[in-house]
Amino acid sequence: MNDRYGTDVLAGDWKAPPRGRSREVTAERGLVVEDVQTGWCGAVVTVEKAGGLHVVHLEDRRGKTKAFPLGPGFLLDGQPVVLVAPKAAPAPATPTRTASGSRAVAAAPARVALGSRIFVEGRHDAELVEKIWGDDLRVEGVVVEMLDGVDDLGAVIRDFRPGPQRRMGVLVDHLVPGSKEDRIVQAARAVPEAREHVLIVGHPFVDVWQGVQPRLLGWTEWPVIPRGMSWKHGILAELGWPHATQADVAQGWKRILGSVRTFTDLRPELLGRVEELIDFVTEPV
Repeated sequence: MNDRYGTDVLAGDWKAPPRGRSREVTAERGLVVEDVQTGWCGAVVTVEKAGGLHVVHLEDRRGKTKAFPLGPGFLLDGQPVVLVAPKAAPAPATPTRTASGSRAVAAAPARVALGSRIFVEGRHDAELVEKIWGDDLRVEGVVVEMLDGVDDLGAVIRDFRPGPQRRMGVLVDHLVPGSKEDRIVQAARAVPEAREHVLIVGHPFVDVWQGVQPRLLGWTEWPVIPRGMSWKHGILAELGWPHATQADVAQGWKRILGSVRTFTDLRPELLGRVEELIDFVTEPV
């Protein structure tokens, strides 16, 4: 049926501006918009709060950046938009397990350190133990100390003066029959102070680096480094990483350690020995 008088001019959105009404758009990084008042056109670099107001920073094609109040007054593909701040990412869920696989203890109060200690050969050993077992050791109040080698292990045991409330656990690298480390450990176990309250265990690896699963570095097995060559430098060379200086070694270890996330990234020969030491120094008297 025809309307002889035509449609009602007030029936639609007759107040709408020529470009249409604004819609909300999240100011995501890289979004290209134009400020209506100044004509400045640029990509969103960041959104921050300044003076109680949200501000969006736009970078033009010359690399210059300018700040504008977040909200209305922008064009996106020629259409008006209201820029809104990106929603904050939800807080990560509280982990239920530690890196070692133990049940996580939320908001555990600080605990006074036990008299008992775990000793490891060097910094890299200590850093790896901290990464996997640090949360557990803090809950138990166990401190890990560095020996800087085991050549004077017997003297370290005597100086520590182990006892029922002061147990001593020691992790030794390359503890295999016939090795120098094996002879040192046998002599240390013969020290009278070590008979009851000292546990010395070891893993078979040349260095604690080998306790990391080789798959994390793209290998099926750790390579064999020829005698006469520095083992760590040789490993870094096999990886194609810088290896000329001690700083290169430190950086290389940082990359290897960074690949480790949980106990599944370590080899069983190392895992079992550290767990054994933790049980020993925390066993109730």
